This record gives sequence, structure tokens and C-alpha cells, in this order.
Amino acid sequence: MSSTAPSDPGDARKTPLYDVHRALGAHLVDFAGYLMPLRYASETAEHRAVRSAAGLFDLSHMGEIFVDGPEAAAALDYALVGNLSPMAVGKARYTMICGVDGGVLDDLIVYRLAEQTFMVVANAANAATVLAALTERAAGFAGARVADRSGEYALIALQGPDAQGILSRFTAAPLPDLRYYAIMADEVAGVDALIARTGYTGEDGFELFVSAADAVPLWNELAAVEGVTPAGLSARDTLRLEAGMPLYGNELTVQTNPYEAGLGRVVKLDKPGDFVGKATLAAQAQTPPGRRLVGLVARGRRAPRKGYEVVMSDGTPCGVVTSGAPSPTLGTPIAMAYVDIGVDEDGLAVDVRGRREPVDVVALPFYKRS
Repeated sequence: MSSTAPSDPGDARKTPLYDVHRALGAHLVDFAGYLMPLRYASETAEHRAVRSAAGLFDLSHMGEIFVDGPEAAAALDYALVGNLSPMAVGKARYTMICGVDGGVLDDLIVYRLAEQTFMVVANAANAATVLAALTERAAGFAGARVADRSGEYALIALQGPDAQGILSRFTAAPLPDLRYYAIMADEVAGVDALIARTGYTGEDGFELFVSAADAVPLWNELAAVEGVTPAGLSARDTLRLEAGMPLYGNELTVQTNPYEAGLGRVVKLDKPGDFVGKATLAAQAQTPPGRRLVGLVARGRRAPRKGYEVVMSDGTPCGVVTSGAPSPTLGTPIAMAYVDIGVDEDGLAVDVRGRREPVDVVALPFYKRS
């Protein structure tokens, strides 16, 4: 890998931290329409830094969509599969927005910032879809307003076992009191921030929503701490894979419903009133899915990759890999895959470029922090 960034794709957008990434020699790629750091030096070293100390991520490509007003909660209850109305101010919830057919349009984190103000964080590739769907679905609620404020924010994540100790150097916020899936407002390194205790790595950590203009000085303050390692998309992907966390476009798609993905718990069929996709999702909840999402651990050294077929002992296809990579933490290749219900899961293999590589089916996640 070259230590210098490649030339810019002409139509890709830049996050507020673009110049920082270039100065660090990041390998930049077009991801969801943004120039993002794939890695800075070694993706394995970045991965291990997050598991052992702390990693610093630029997530400014994510979408921040605000829904506010006296009917904001009711509008979100109708638009999303989760029950947002009872959520307390300062809390967050993982949920999904589905189509009328039950297919997943995106998985989301919703933060309740005030009694009548919610922030919906969408995946970068789906932000426009989510904005359009929320706008359409909220149209029947006169007391709800939907606004895309993605351009106002930068999002910086500090993840790893040392994250709380490091962040506490820069803020007077009571971080020990901030529970997992919660958010508070305070200053960090002298700038106003929304501090969320969420993440996508399987480690403890924080996500900091700040003004785009404040992103560079905040990043530089955090990056200057000994033990903090800038980390790119490659490390983020292997970290979330080890933690068994789904990735939209891999484990979740418009052709996938939450029950197939083992995420039926986020669908609140018993919440008051109707919501988009309820009838279909209720029927799907009563019908055993034809496939299930499983973890695979390779017995050999060749890594299963997205799109590779899972086959039975006689070579009959019975599934497909959705994500796969060598695991830096476990020291062996791992994968997530959809496998047909009812097949004998002993003796499965993955077709790796024409060669059947034996795998063991294991429960997810592969890795869980102590």
C-alpha cells in the first residue's frame, strides 16, 4: 500500500476531516459518495489498537436527520418499526425503517435529545432514502417537522477499552454516569458536543457529534493522546464483524426482513397504532423464515468473502456468505452467512474460488468484550 492518498474521485464529497486524513497519509476511497480513509497504515494494527487501547474514527459521512415538534414521537412510531414514544430524553435506540413489504430500508440509531426533538442517524448510503421516507411518512402529522442537518455535523468516534479515560481528559461531563445507548450535551476540548455512548466495534466507546467547523481541532486534540490510533473503514469492518453486528448492504437489504437477520426483537408489533409494514411484519413473525443468519469459523486459512456459496457435504448450495474476513483478534477467518433452515449444519463448507473450505457454524457474536 502506498503511504500517500490516491487522487480524488471527481464527484465524491469530502468530510470536514478530509485534509487531516490526507496529512496522515490515509488510503482514501469513495465510500457511499464520500472520500473516506480505508486505512492509514496497517488495518490489522488499527483493529488491534481498538481492541487493546483506543481507535479514532471519522464517521462524518453518516446522516443526521432531525424530527421535531409535538407529534415527532408519533410520526416516528408510524415511520419506524420501534416504539419511540416511551423513550426518555437522553436515551438512544437501535431500530429500523422498513418498506410495506417488510424489507429493511436502513437500520438506524434514534436519539431523543429533548421531549419534542429526535435525531435519526442513518447509514451514509441510505441517508437520502431515509430522509425521503421519513418526510413522506411524517406528512400526516401536522405537528412533526423533518429536517436533514447532516451538513452541519461532523461525527468522530473514540472506541476501545481506554476510551472513557481518554475522553475524560477533555470534558467535565460525567462519563461514568452515561450508560450504553445514551447521549448528553457538554463541551469536549472546549467545543460544544453531543456525547453518545454507542458504537460499532464491540468495544466501549463514544461518538461525538460536533459542528463541522470544530471537527479538525477536536480530532487533533484526541489524536495527540498517546495510545489513540486513527482507524479507517477496513478496521471498522473487521471489528463489527467480530462483534456480529450487521452491515447494511450485506446482512441487511431491502430483500431481507428483520426476522431473517435475527433482529425481530426490534420490531414492536404491540405498540399502539399502525406503522408502515406492520401487517407484513406481523405475518412474517408468525412464519418461520426460510433461512437464518449464522456465524462461520473457517478451519483453514482461506477467508470466506461476501457472495461466496455455502455448500453441504455433497456440494449442494445451501446459503451465501454476507461478510467475511480474517479475524485479527481470533487469528482465524470468520464470516456471517445466511443458511437455509433445516440443512445439516455439520460438515458445511464455503466455495472459495472453486475449492471447498470446511467451516464450523457458531453462535454470534464471535467476540464479546469482558
